[in-house]
Amino acid sequence: MTDDALFDATSLNDLSLSNRVGLAPMTRISATDEGLATNEMAHYYRKFADGGFGFLVTEGVYTDDAYSQGYLNQPGLVTGDHVEAWTNVTDAVHEVDTPIFAQLMHAGAQSQGNPHLDGDRTLAPSAVQPDGQKAEAYGGSGEFAVPKAADETDLETVREGLVRAARNAVEAGFDGVELHGANGYLLNEFLAADANRRDDEYGGGPESRVKFPAEVLSAVADAVPEEFVVGVRVSQEKVTDGDYEWPEGEEAAAVFFEALSAAGADYVHTTETDATSPTFGADGPSLAEAAAEYVADDTVVVANGGLGDPDAARAAVDAGADLLTLGTSALANPDWPARVAAGDDLDAFDPAKYLAPTAGLSDHEVPSESPLADD
Repeated sequence: MTDDALFDATSLNDLSLSNRVGLAPMTRISATDEGLATNEMAHYYRKFADGGFGFLVTEGVYTDDAYSQGYLNQPGLVTGDHVEAWTNVTDAVHEVDTPIFAQLMHAGAQSQGNPHLDGDRTLAPSAVQPDGQKAEAYGGSGEFAVPKAADETDLETVREGLVRAARNAVEAGFDGVELHGANGYLLNEFLAADANRRDDEYGGGPESRVKFPAEVLSAVADAVPEEFVVGVRVSQEKVTDGDYEWPEGEEAAAVFFEALSAAGADYVHTTETDATSPTFGADGPSLAEAAAEYVADDTVVVANGGLGDPDAARAAVDAGADLLTLGTSALANPDWPARVAAGDDLDAFDPAKYLAPTAGLSDHEVPSESPLADD
């Protein structure tokens, strides 16, 4: 299918991508208690590279030993042991010549399991309790805590942790990092007017709400080699509120995407339930289309959300996305690119096979016969 835009060879910074289809970040809580990536995780990520995905983005990785961790058994990029463990994963993926990016995540108020702190303590832009309940699939239960409103010292710890984690990602062999500014986690909370009620330089209108995420992104971009990819993921929707919308609508999107692009984002990764549907009113653009309109020409747009149908994926590219990522469709079809290129049928996603009773890696997700050199 050489005339299919999904399988056009393309590039991202100095990286050559075999196609436009990437693996989306998905929380899997399969690291050790100390946050070390495991050999099973190396097998898990390697199989998507073997299946033809053009690039991979890891699950969210915590970035400091203060407030950043969101789940028990979440991997980290804080210590030398974390770096060494992730090297096994990046080596496995690189054996198939596939780029892999680490998603750097500060959980903010949506943290539901952090062994670095005593008790149920969380951090956010403001002391606003998230809606909803913690997810049992990710090891939580009950209501979220009311977070501490971050002071200047807390914000500096957040910034330093993300910068240090990005440097550790370079050392671990990653090809780039993605800052998690989506789904209600800390950087996304700064963008959200209901979670960010600050009265300092980081709160108020869209220009102020994007300031801290943009500062962090700029600091990360300055700390890594020029060719190292630095992306950012953005959404309106939250884990705890799938209907949340920025009150300023497309005006906020314009400010956010322009600021993040100018701060040094090599790509902006939008995510929503349906990446092909209007986001800002019945006739407005999708979030990905808004990103394509407002980022600088050299900032790549990655679309995510409901794109497992190949026709929907093609529609997203036709509408302006440079790349796209798949989540649950990739779980059900770890060889999705190879299947679609060959015209083969795709399997439907069954949550019971992957996210029940927990979101940890199931035995059937880890190849029983490994091609990894160290085995």
